[in-house]
Amino acid sequence: MNYFTVTAGDGRSSARCGVLETGHGIIETPCFMPVGTKATVKGLTPRQLHEEVGAQIILANTYHLFLQPGEQLVGELGGLHAFMGWDGPILTDSGGFQVFSLASLRTLEEEGVTFQSPVDGSRHLLTPERAIEIQEVLGADVIMAFDECTPYPVDYETARRSLQMTARWAERCKTARRRTDNLLFGIVQGSMYPELRRESAELTREIGFDGYALGGLSVGEEKSLMYEMIDMTAPLLPREQPRYLMGVGKPEDIVAAVAAGVDMFDCVLPTRNARNGMYFTWQGPLVIKQARYRTDSLPIDEQCSCYTCQNFSRAYLRHLFRSREILSSVLATIHNLYFYHRLMEKIRMQIKNGTFADFMKNFISNYDIS
Repeated sequence: MNYFTVTAGDGRSSARCGVLETGHGIIETPCFMPVGTKATVKGLTPRQLHEEVGAQIILANTYHLFLQPGEQLVGELGGLHAFMGWDGPILTDSGGFQVFSLASLRTLEEEGVTFQSPVDGSRHLLTPERAIEIQEVLGADVIMAFDECTPYPVDYETARRSLQMTARWAERCKTARRRTDNLLFGIVQGSMYPELRRESAELTREIGFDGYALGGLSVGEEKSLMYEMIDMTAPLLPREQPRYLMGVGKPEDIVAAVAAGVDMFDCVLPTRNARNGMYFTWQGPLVIKQARYRTDSLPIDEQCSCYTCQNFSRAYLRHLFRSREILSSVLATIHNLYFYHRLMEKIRMQIKNGTFADFMKNFISNYDIS
């Protein structure tokens, strides 16, 4: 089945547009996936995500849903789509990143990872086979292979052993598949070593997946080093399949990664920062708690057509944030996700028009990250 089609390319970079077909709808790429960790994008209903934000696909977290409420309950209630009332595509991560970053008392071995639940203290063994089983019970449209995400910095030999085990786990994940109505993505690791990234890409490509992800980035390294890894890894992945950059989501980073040929993105930034009073605009982030907005009657962004900007002033939004009102998080989340989806829309349009390189230059020069 030809589920991914490249529909346009940029003549001055590796940026491309595509169409990804899933069991719950078609996704235009490049795309951004809002993070719905526990089967909810915090603060918004599925209707708001669809109608006010324009989300095409969302991400849910295998690790958290496995621990609470449990994948069997979700499966018995019709799977994630029915459980959370979202009828569009869903991607689930494998739980690997959370096991290595959140779980306590974990033990890593060839079989998998044994860890202690932060919910009730129970002990669990998460293997590649179990990670696939959980994701298939949840019923996601795109599922991820189980991988080890190394910390940064990490020495060369540790990074190499890790990527080789990730490749062995990836093969086990592919063998463990039972459903034919989902897409399985493999994950490229290798820390910040170009030759290890190349080795991981080759191993993962040899196994063969429906799509390929760049993992282990935005974990504390310098931005220039992250860009170097993206620029050299993306071209090593099959052109005819989607490329997904995991967990990288600053607007300027998305634009740079699109130029390298990346198709899919997810990040908690727009939603987490919304809850902390940060709004994304075409001129850069705006921190609403600052005193200069106390009497400001302007919307967050005069160029923005979102519900928040069409109806509320900076002064009111500052008042909500300082008063710790729930509505503050809701309105900020609507705006930030709307901004991200309009950014992706603009990117797709510019690629199709052959003007992406100019757009990228103008965006970076106008977007103040200081």
